[in-house]
Amino acid sequence: MRRLSVRARITIGSLLVAAVLLAIALLIVRSQVGTILSDADVALAQGDLTSFVRDITANPTAEVDNPGTGVQVYVRNPAGVVQVNTLAHDINGVIATRAATTEQFEFADDEGRDFIVVGREVSTSAGTWALWSARSISSSELALEGLDRVLVIGGIILLLGFGAASWLLATVALRPVARMRKQADALGTTLDGELPVGRARDELAALATTLNELLARLRASSAREKQMISDAAHELRTPLASLTTQLELAHDDAGDADALAARLRGAETSAARLAALATNLLELNRLETDNREPASSTSAELTTELMGAIDRARMLGLPRSIDVGFEVRDAEPAEGAMARRYRIDPHSFGRILDNLLVNAVNAVSRQGVIEVALVHGPAGLDLTVTDDGPGMPPEFLGKAFERFSRPDAGRATSAGGSGLGLALVHAIVVTAGGTVKLRNGEPGFTVEVRLPEM
Repeated sequence: MRRLSVRARITIGSLLVAAVLLAIALLIVRSQVGTILSDADVALAQGDLTSFVRDITANPTAEVDNPGTGVQVYVRNPAGVVQVNTLAHDINGVIATRAATTEQFEFADDEGRDFIVVGREVSTSAGTWALWSARSISSSELALEGLDRVLVIGGIILLLGFGAASWLLATVALRPVARMRKQADALGTTLDGELPVGRARDELAALATTLNELLARLRASSAREKQMISDAAHELRTPLASLTTQLELAHDDAGDADALAARLRGAETSAARLAALATNLLELNRLETDNREPASSTSAELTTELMGAIDRARMLGLPRSIDVGFEVRDAEPAEGAMARRYRIDPHSFGRILDNLLVNAVNAVSRQGVIEVALVHGPAGLDLTVTDDGPGMPPEFLGKAFERFSRPDAGRATSAGGSGLGLALVHAIVVTAGGTVKLRNGEPGFTVEVRLPEM
């Protein structure tokens, strides 16, 4: 059954259901017609006795007239004398010894003919009369046999017609699927184009719409991957070229220890930049492809991570006398309450802090000021990083979270950033179910991160 086409399975399934329902309907029709014919035979047999019952009731001592030809009747008076007997021999043998009673039964003679026999007991002042009549039911049986043939032949014709109609309707209903499959074959590896959506607002149109949305997401994902590969190649080319040049020059300075040390320090810086770039790319890829539920942290763990990030930022800003301050408000809930938990692990929260603080340190001038606020409020955790740097160009704010994006001037351009820091921050925050916003100040720059409680 699984190897059959959908059209064939629909047709076969419809035929099976139709066959069962049709068989039940035909059996009911046949039973009703048989009951009607049987009741008609009984009524006719009883009708043959009606005139005798009327005469006997009116004059119980008179002789009963002999019925006409073709009527099978048996009449016995109270004295046991049979006044009328036109029954067939086989039937008469059964009735002759039977006591007067009101009943009916079927009887088959030696030749296989079937009869309906009706008995009637008539009580009069002269005593009890016994009346019997018989009617052949062969005509009814022939009629039922003919009806059976008609029902069987008609049922087969109906099933064949229903099967053809089911096949045709299934073909018409699945025609959009054939068009979608043909169009899908024509899309090729580039996934250019869309699947046809029918005019009817049915399940197939909804399927085509969903598949077109999937194709759009696949095209967007493919475009992002191609752009990422292109950008990564571009970003890796500069530090690799610089590293290669520094190593080549180090060979020339083999006899000068100071110059060699300077070349090696430069090579270490290039290697560190390459390592940071690779680490950020791997982290972004992990966030986009990992469907596992992220780990959780308490407010105390996140506060501890903030302390470590502040220390690291102060070390970076120490040569330029940069002031890095912080504030933590309502770090712990009231005594007896459960500790707040957030859908983010301390390491990821540290990555957010490090990227935002490094960007801020690189953006501010000598003796600049950076302020960090961590607030555990009723709506969740709010992290705000503010600096007094030049801010970002307004037209760049909308694409600041894209990979390898950098403003044309101002922030991080001189520091040689890879353009992955804010993209990584955004990916981590979104994975944790939060939001991140960028805002230019008067002057300065502010990053606002909000993480909801679990």
